[in-house]
Amino acid sequence: MKKKIPFLVIASLILFSCSKRNLVYFNDLDATNGYSSPITTLSEPRIQEDDLLSITVTSLNPESNLLFNAGVIMPSQGNFNTNVSSPINENYLVDKDGFINYPVIGKINLRGLTKQEGIVKITQLLDEYVKNPIINIRFMNFKVTVIGEVQQPSSFIIPTEKITILEALGLAGDMTAYGKRENVLVIREKDGIRSANRLNLNDKAVLDSPFYYLQQNDVVYVEPYKTKALQADNNPRTFALLSTGLTLAVVLVLNFNNIF
Repeated sequence: MKKKIPFLVIASLILFSCSKRNLVYFNDLDATNGYSSPITTLSEPRIQEDDLLSITVTSLNPESNLLFNAGVIMPSQGNFNTNVSSPINENYLVDKDGFINYPVIGKINLRGLTKQEGIVKITQLLDEYVKNPIINIRFMNFKVTVIGEVQQPSSFIIPTEKITILEALGLAGDMTAYGKRENVLVIREKDGIRSANRLNLNDKAVLDSPFYYLQQNDVVYVEPYKTKALQADNNPRTFALLSTGLTLAVVLVLNFNNIF
């Protein structure tokens, strides 16, 4: 008499063979030797439409400080008077044409400039009004959004204006076990063009990708595996198909046992 193979053993083997997933980031990195590569993909964020900028001006002239800082007198250099009001951040919204509306000067086109380039441009424009001004520009709405198969999907404001895709996933609590690490989508809008790129976080080559460092308003989408999608599907037809498939599997296994 030939020994029959238990149905549960066969079913378990089928399930495990179909659900094997690689949950390790950069699993192709050498386990013994280190990895080093020059950073060539990091670029300064450039000012885009709908950016919200904080622009402050500090100089030796309190009147000029008052004029260019939302009506709050900025302390001049060397002024240690504790009664002087602290500066507040005056935010400027970049319109669809790349302009901000700045006091006295009027419209200034900052689209496509880095912060340092914007500082140089505003300094030149203020030259006839302020002597030796110190100008500071900050992005007030530098944010990235992480959605999909992560623990805490959300939008995050980044104060340092520099973040990698790994740091963004960390802010979102990392991927769940159902997240496709080999197929993470980054959606980016830049210069009026929307682009999308897929990253394989199992592959160390992603460290040299131009999408490894995120830019303002990037959206990171972690796609779920099909098993999670099936769990979330409430369509009766889906359950009917699964039931039919399971029935066929039972019949095949029983026939297999009868034959052998």
